[in-house]
Amino acid sequence: MQNSNVSSVALVSHPAQAETRTISGGRASLPDEPRRPLNESAMGRVAGFLFGLVAYLVFFGTILYAIGFVAGMVVPKAIDDGAVVPAVEALIVNLLLLTLFAVQHSVMARKPFKRWWTQFVPHAVERSVYVLLASLALILLFWQWRPMPAIVWQVADPAATATLMALSLVGWLLVFTSTFLINHFELFGLHQVIINLAGRQTPEPRFKTPVLYKLVRHPIYLGFIVAFWAAPVMTVGHLLFAAVTTAYIFVGIFLEERDLVGQFGEQYQRYRAQVGMLIPFRRKES
Repeated sequence: MQNSNVSSVALVSHPAQAETRTISGGRASLPDEPRRPLNESAMGRVAGFLFGLVAYLVFFGTILYAIGFVAGMVVPKAIDDGAVVPAVEALIVNLLLLTLFAVQHSVMARKPFKRWWTQFVPHAVERSVYVLLASLALILLFWQWRPMPAIVWQVADPAATATLMALSLVGWLLVFTSTFLINHFELFGLHQVIINLAGRQTPEPRFKTPVLYKLVRHPIYLGFIVAFWAAPVMTVGHLLFAAVTTAYIFVGIFLEERDLVGQFGEQYQRYRAQVGMLIPFRRKES
């Protein structure tokens, strides 16, 4: 769910200058300030690459765990697993965990913060640091999440259960597919450290809407919503997780689109007038 605001995980989104790059709505990459001239030593670029690689691997393991955590499959501790504590304690702890992720994910994605942050962190690894911290916030959430096992709904029919589980996996597939459409490795910081290792600068952004982005502006967010809500068994804890993350997605969309309008002006405004936010339909320009 970041500029990357999911995001969530990212969980979904910011770089800039020198070779053509894709910018699209829905966890779209937003540009940083123009890159400074490369003056790092070869050792520094290698260190940056290794850091970016580790950050990406941590992210990849975290997002795979997230699938099992939400679906209640395979992983050692899922959303409804663990010791049951009093409901008020569980509610407070879970809201704090979700808030920590949301604040980290949104504040570090904003351009004013990044301008300040990159005074201390090299531009090439800024995205990797963001991805790593978002992953660590999610790992903390998985570890400390308190189950709230009261049943909100439960589907008894095996066919309907299988359908909902398949729909949830389709949501995750939509998330991953959408990241590759806009440049998966740039979104999660690996592209930037590879470019830096080669002694080149990242490219200027250009506005482009590949495939799914012609249907909805935010297919990554849509995928997360489907994955979180398509549950054959919905407990209070799962409902809390789905409701808060969905609310955060809408906040993230507002912040992200404000940045995109600031970056691309009328071009993005026309796109927003023609393509729905999360529902696949096209709107006529007024």
